[in-house]
Amino acid sequence: MTHKTGSDLINEASARIREVSAVAVKAMMERGEPAVYLDVREPNEYNLGHLPGALHIPRGYLELRVESAVPRDATVVAYCSAGMRSALATDTLQQLGYANAVSLAGGWREWMMADGPVEG
Repeated sequence: MTHKTGSDLINEASARIREVSAVAVKAMMERGEPAVYLDVREPNEYNLGHLPGALHIPRGYLELRVESAVPRDATVVAYCSAGMRSALATDTLQQLGYANAVSLAGGWREWMMADGPVEG
C-alpha cells in the first residue's frame, strides 16, 4: 500500500478549494463585506496578532467547534501562517457544508506583506 505524505494531502486539498489573495481579503474588509475570518493557527500564534475580529479555532479543533460558532451560509475566510493548514481547514469546511469557505493564500505571512490590519 502506498501512503500519502502531508504534502500530498495539502496539494489535494488545495486543488479542491478556492484561495483568495491578501489584497482581495483586505478589499473585502474595506468594503465592509460580511465574512467570518477564521484563524486556524495555534493559540500562541493567534496571541501574537490576528485579523481584526477573527474567530479563533485551532485546526485541531475545527470539526468539533465550527458548527456551533459559524452558520453554514456564512462567507468564511480561513487563514493560518502560510496557507497550508488553512487549505486543509477550508477543504474540511466544504465537506461540512460551508460552500462559501475560502483560504487566504499565503496566510498570515502574505497578510503582513499586504499591510493588512492587525488586532491583538
